[in-house]
Amino acid sequence: MSAISLETARTVAVILASAFGVLAIGSAVLLKSVAQKLAMLAIFGLLAALVWTQRNSLDTCADLLRNSLTAESSRVVCTFFGQEVTLRQ
Repeated sequence: MSAISLETARTVAVILASAFGVLAIGSAVLLKSVAQKLAMLAIFGLLAALVWTQRNSLDTCADLLRNSLTAESSRVVCTFFGQEVTLRQ
């Protein structure tokens, strides 16, 4: 399995978080009962937050790489939802 790049993972995270936001708003408009609306808003809101925190975790890992890079360590592997994201100097 090949690793994805940091920029690709960041882009995917922004797209997914935006899509979950749109789905949350769309479900609130389309569903009839208040309970269904609240449930869907909560589910899609949590999914968007999960994706965004994974993105922030990835950014933190990249910052750690930049701050602690040594001559022997030119490759660090971070994960984004279990998928390896390979960062190289």
